[in-house]
Amino acid sequence: MDGAYLSALSALAGSVIGGLTSGVTTWLNQHFQARAERRGREISERADLFRDFIVAASKAYGEAVVSDEPRIEELVALYATVSRMRVSCSPRTVARAEEVVRVTVDTYLAPNRTIREAHELARSGTGIDPLKDFAEAAREELHSR
Repeated sequence: MDGAYLSALSALAGSVIGGLTSGVTTWLNQHFQARAERRGREISERADLFRDFIVAASKAYGEAVVSDEPRIEELVALYATVSRMRVSCSPRTVARAEEVVRVTVDTYLAPNRTIREAHELARSGTGIDPLKDFAEAAREELHSR
C-alpha cells in the first residue's frame, strides 16, 4: 500500500474517531443534564405536594380539635392530596399521610378540647402533632431520591 493512502486513511480514521467521541460526549452530557433537570423538577413537585398536604392537614386537625362538625370539603381535599401522593411518593410516606387523615377524623369524633387542654397536650408533647411522623418521612424521601 502506498504511503499516501496510508496517511489519508489514518487521517480519515482519526477524524471519524474524533467526531464520534465528540458526538457521544455531547449526547451523554445532554442526557445527564436532562435527567438532573427532571429529577430536580420531580423533587420540587413532591415538596410542593408535601407542603400543600401539611397546610391542609394542619387546618383540618386544628378545626377537629375544637369542633365535632367536620368540614367535608377539607377532608375530601386531604384524601385527594393523599391520592396524588400515591402516584409519586413512597409507600411509607403515603402510609404516614393516611395516618394523619385517620387521626384527624378520629379527633372530630372525640370530645372537643379547650385551649387549656390543647396547651397541656403541647407542653407534654403528646397528641398535638399528628404531622410529625409524616414530616420526617417526607424529609427522608426528598433527601433519598
